[in-house]
Parts: sequence; structure tokens; C-alpha cells
Amino acid sequence: MSKLSRPWIVLVLAILLPGAGHVAIREATRGLVFVLFVVLFSVLSYVTTTPDQSFIGRHAGGLFIWALSIPDAYRRAALKARAT
Repeated sequence: MSKLSRPWIVLVLAILLPGAGHVAIREATRGLVFVLFVVLFSVLSYVTTTPDQSFIGRHAGGLFIWALSIPDAYRRAALKARAT
């Protein structure tokens, strides 16, 4: 088993950078799609909010997608680790 297929390492990578956990388990396309949607929804929520919102509020859409990608990467890494 490679070190990057260990689920806890993938979890740390997914928390640090969106899509990195998926890339580590050799699902680069899925990781890049998550990155695309993080950027897209960040920009969308930034444009649709007012300047008096906090950073979190202005980028809430992208942060939400990032939060969804974390357990997805971990779950997929755990399934791959169990299969080998």
C-alpha cells in the first residue's frame, strides 16, 4: 500500500488544498472538477454578496464545495485501501 493511499494522509491533503486528496489517490479528473467548482462557486458568491460581508460570507459557495470534497476524498481513499 502506498503512503498516499492511506486515508488519513488523503484527509490531510484534502483539508489543506481542494482536490489534492483526489489527486493523491489517482483520481485527478475528479479532483480538478472539485477545484473548478470551488473557484466557480467562490466567484459566484463573491459577486452576489455585498462588500460589507466577511471573507467567509463572500466565498461561502466555494468553501461549501471544498467542505463537500473532504469527506468524499477520505471515503474514496478508504474504499481503495480496503480493496487492496
